[in-house]
Amino acid sequence: MLRVLGLGDNVVDKYMHTHTMYPGGNALNFAVYAKMFGIEAGYLGVFGDDEAAIHVYNTAHELRLDLSHCRFHTGENGYAEVRLDDGDRVFIGSNKGGVSKKYPLRLTKMDREYLAGFDIVHTSIFSYVEDMLPFVRDAAGFVSMDFSDCVDDAYLRRCLPFIDCASISCGDMSRNEILNQIEQIREYGCRHIVIATRGSKGALVSVDGTLYEQSPCLVAATDTMGAGDSFITCFLINYVDAMKDARDFPVVSGDRGTTTIVDYQKLVVKTSLYRAAVYSACNCQKEGAFGFGKVF
Repeated sequence: MLRVLGLGDNVVDKYMHTHTMYPGGNALNFAVYAKMFGIEAGYLGVFGDDEAAIHVYNTAHELRLDLSHCRFHTGENGYAEVRLDDGDRVFIGSNKGGVSKKYPLRLTKMDREYLAGFDIVHTSIFSYVEDMLPFVRDAAGFVSMDFSDCVDDAYLRRCLPFIDCASISCGDMSRNEILNQIEQIREYGCRHIVIATRGSKGALVSVDGTLYEQSPCLVAATDTMGAGDSFITCFLINYVDAMKDARDFPVVSGDRGTTTIVDYQKLVVKTSLYRAAVYSACNCQKEGAFGFGKVF
């Protein structure tokens, strides 16, 4: 069975208009969404000791994520302040990760063995693990990282050689700008998968140099928090799991049906993108990244 790990950030998203906080954070969201699919999932990150930290930790524990390698420090947990504009979440402030930034993860030999037990390790630009990426690359079979809307050339050059899948949020970028960004990411070292999410415009995805486009499954959104994270999670767990079966048939098998890895991969990518679009749309009809709101 597929096993995945979210490595890095956890926060509470504080909805200022309702005074309700919801667990979230890119790395934690990835682990939670995978767990909701019935996949074995873990989370490795840093927790503070305030009310927000307790709420996030208790929620993750209730969802039965493996939290066995997490770190704990005295201080303020990461949080973001949010408002909703017609269902579209808008970030209006944050504490820049709280204890996660003050006490960034320093992985050990014990963590190396732990990471090696997962099929996908996913992290993000908000996780403060850049210095540990060579370590993660050495330990993990497949490494995914969400770069949000970062276009800093030096940062991308620093991180991308250690990544199998890079995700970027493109917002209102033109198609040509996105294609150029994808090619730049591939040039800097991430040549397997690049996912460019575009909100209500869908997604552009490059897999081994082949470009795919996925329309969004548009719905009346309650809350778009986690839309991109849910899309990325659903795509990756479906893609990585299915590609475990990939093989070229011997020549004597003939050429009827799907008989090559290349043809099979195309089917897998398209199916995985379809499922991701549907799942992301469903997630937009929930409050917060995945629910579990608490008044603050």
